Parts: sequence; C-alpha cells; structure tokens
Amino acid sequence: MRIGELHQATGVNIETIRYYEKEGLLAAAARSANGYRNYNAAHLERLSFIRHCRALEMPLAEIKQMLDFVAHPEADCGDINRLIDEQLTRVRVRLRSMHALEKQLSQLRAQCGKSHTAAECGILHELVVAAQGEA
Repeated sequence: MRIGELHQATGVNIETIRYYEKEGLLAAAARSANGYRNYNAAHLERLSFIRHCRALEMPLAEIKQMLDFVAHPEADCGDINRLIDEQLTRVRVRLRSMHALEKQLSQLRAQCGKSHTAAECGILHELVVAAQGEA
C-alpha cells in the first residue's frame, strides 16, 4: 500500500508517518520503480501500535522502548510496568493541573454574573489585573 492508503487506514498524518520512519520508529518502506513508498501489513500493525501509544500520550522515546519489547517478547515485563507507571504519574500531574485550571476559570467566571459593557466586565478586569501582575 502507498503512504496515502496507510494514512487512511490508521488516521496518522502523512508527514507524521515520514517522521516516524526518519526517527526509526517505523521501518523504511520499500520503494517502487517510480519512487513511491510501498508499505505492508507489518507497517500497518506497527503504525497502529504507535498511534495507540500516542493516544495514551506516551512520549516517542518510551514508544521506542515499547516497540523493543514487542520485538523481544521473551524479555521481562518489569520495565514495561515502569514505563506505564511513569506515564500514569504524568497523567495524574496533568489532571491536578487541569483541575486547578478549572477552579481558576470558575472563579473568573464568577466575577461577572450578568451582561455589562466590556468596561464593566469583572472577567476582563481580573484578566487585565492578572496580566499586569505578571509583567
């Protein structure tokens, strides 16, 4: 299959597919006489795995390590557990940050309960004051 077909099958952007090849996450595809890349089922399977790991927001360096485990199924899975534990920690930190952001936005929204002119808007006033404090 050509790169466009691989894109259609996985939903991964064409430039991203090329990047993954360049970075060694995806094996280089064979080239046809006209220079087009020819991908096979193994490329599709590997790219789907990478896409799934990216959906879990795993960094590419960790995906490379996971792919090494896929290639060596006899290896001990302790490091896989460690990688997932580290990702889980990053997600939990982000969740705390997102909750704090939600709280800030809720407090900001409480500054303006009804429609006013922009000059009277409590939200706009708080944003201006906060921005001046950061400057």
